[in-house]
Amino acid sequence: MGALQISEDKTYLLRDDRPFFWLADTCWSAFTNITEDEWEEYLNFRQKQGFNVLQINTLPQWDRCGSRLDCFPFPSKDRARFDFRQLLPEYFLHARKMCRKAVEKGFTLMLVVMWCNYVPGTWATKICPDNIMPEECVESVIQKICESFNEFHPVYAVSGDTGFEKEETVVRYRLVADCVDKYAPGALKAWHIKGRYDGLPQEFAERADIYLYQSGHNPTAQYMSYQLAQTFAARKPKHPVINSEPCYEQMGYSHHEYGRFRQKDIRYALWNSLLSGASAGITYGAHGIWNWQKPGMPVNPIGGEGFLRAMSVGQALRFPGADDFTFAKHFFTERKITHPIPCQELLIDYPEDIRAAQTEHELLLYVPVNAPFSLKGDYRGFRVSAVDLSTKKVIPFELTCDKTKAQAGMHSGYEDVLVILEK
Repeated sequence: MGALQISEDKTYLLRDDRPFFWLADTCWSAFTNITEDEWEEYLNFRQKQGFNVLQINTLPQWDRCGSRLDCFPFPSKDRARFDFRQLLPEYFLHARKMCRKAVEKGFTLMLVVMWCNYVPGTWATKICPDNIMPEECVESVIQKICESFNEFHPVYAVSGDTGFEKEETVVRYRLVADCVDKYAPGALKAWHIKGRYDGLPQEFAERADIYLYQSGHNPTAQYMSYQLAQTFAARKPKHPVINSEPCYEQMGYSHHEYGRFRQKDIRYALWNSLLSGASAGITYGAHGIWNWQKPGMPVNPIGGEGFLRAMSVGQALRFPGADDFTFAKHFFTERKITHPIPCQELLIDYPEDIRAAQTEHELLLYVPVNAPFSLKGDYRGFRVSAVDLSTKKVIPFELTCDKTKAQAGMHSGYEDVLVILEK
């Protein structure tokens, strides 16, 4: 299995010269928290579901849950603060073994090189300032990361959950990117940026191969799933766009608000992203998988944005929303959809609520609420179908058409639907 490639028009991904729909699961804490037996079970389960990318932090995730593995890349007396001057080879051998098994099962890896808690001037180091990596240690750490993982052809995310408001942060990530270029020449690069944010510096946009954005876990800002998709799809230079951190299933709302994101919420973020310009793929997250919450082990010790406690791994692995994401992958793959073009201008009603995108032969509409709406254009002779996304069943859907517009009435579904108009 070869490395990912970028399409000639810079809008989608390929693997082994065939279109590749990125369907990632978020498993940031894998290398520090997951036993070999757990990893085997996890990989087999996600493989059967249809996932093909895993997003992992190469260094310890700062807000991971507790683990008995005691497996770290640097010496630590308290399992939290590290001596970055010394690298522990056992950690990297363990991580390489996990990567090899994942790649053998068909997964592509997206590996974060330097999460923002290790970098000066970020929001995370305001909360936990004791683990900023000294500048003189950066190159040796990244050299070890690249030498350990290059053979698995990963996409390297230079940053993790990062904003770039301060010059010291930009300077540090410039160094990180230089080191990745030096020790992993030719590898695809991206920047994983913080939620609800589009402030990727232009110099980093020009060094990226993929745009990643994060619509995040704030319940009042879920419109960012489509707004940021539009922003990055219009940005120069052009790259494939992916929402690499939409709201996670059963994640507590940020800022200590009462509530959790449920299946319909994550489905909303999914389709808003795919039909608004972020069509190269999508990432799923389950609250309990990314931080690996095991029964009897300490919960995430970092207050952060105040998320509610995670479910256990056994529960989180089987959250129902994962099936919505695999359905989207199958839908795109079976129909050979690589780059649907957003076309909100066709919507007469609810242009900020319904998502519309065109392919060569069809018009796709994500309709979150069962309400009549109208479209501009002549759709006489089109074949119309709809999928009730809560059940994945095809339901009747009718359009009343004339030369200039089409009127959609009520349908038989109770939740959101995907409407397909085929020429």
